[in-house]
Amino acid sequence: MKVAVNLQDTLTLNNGLAMPQVGLGVYKMTDEIEANFAIQSALRMGYRLIDTASLYENEQIVGDAVKESSLRRDEVFLTTKVWNSDQGYDQTLKAFETSLNKLQTSYLDLYLIHWPGREKEKYRETWRAFERLYSEGAVKAIGVCNFQVHHLEDLLAVCNEAPAVNQIENHPYLTQEEVRAYCREKNMIAEAWSPIARNKLASEPTLNHIAKKHGKSVSQIILRWHLQNGTVVIPKSVHPERIKENSELFDFQLSLEDMKNINALNKGERFGPDPDEFNNGF
Repeated sequence: MKVAVNLQDTLTLNNGLAMPQVGLGVYKMTDEIEANFAIQSALRMGYRLIDTASLYENEQIVGDAVKESSLRRDEVFLTTKVWNSDQGYDQTLKAFETSLNKLQTSYLDLYLIHWPGREKEKYRETWRAFERLYSEGAVKAIGVCNFQVHHLEDLLAVCNEAPAVNQIENHPYLTQEEVRAYCREKNMIAEAWSPIARNKLASEPTLNHIAKKHGKSVSQIILRWHLQNGTVVIPKSVHPERIKENSELFDFQLSLEDMKNINALNKGERFGPDPDEFNNGF
């Protein structure tokens, strides 16, 4: 399994598109000055993936930061998501244009369905709009978030284009092996949101032992675990020192025993909503 060797290194999606394996998440970054500084700092450090969503209400800030950076648009991989209340064919197309305008770009690298909800027909119609945007070249890749295996099976049974990415809550207390294994089988990339579990695992003895052995922080150990699992990570921080720390993942390697011990921490414990129950906004 390929593992990124630097911040610009990529995984290849099922349509051949290169996606950075490490990016910056911007959830809850709504202070314009603070968020702009964080995004620009990340881009200067070498980050090339920025993950936002219409729900986050900061697409305009992300667009400004990318435009103000020294990078060309094609050097930054931009992801956003359609929110639940905007799902459906016509609503999705309208929401996409709104996001595109706020991000100040002519195309998206990746567009994701934020949640499946409880109505299959709803996300199926949303996906039909996604396929149109993809076929027209307005989006380079399309995918989903928080889809469990049964959601993916349902979508694959009716779609023309398979999702390239499934972004899920994923950390050592919620390893999501069943979903990740299904994604591997179907040639989808798994992407972890809340990859370090909102820092709730900082005192976990196993992780601290491994961190001490490698001379790294617990967060760096968890992020490296994700990378060696072939997962894309988008840790969030507004602090440049943390953003830098979260990028220093390429000068060490976890052993098979380390990986096994981290896998054994799984509790099936979510810190976010359960996709089978969450229906907010629909």
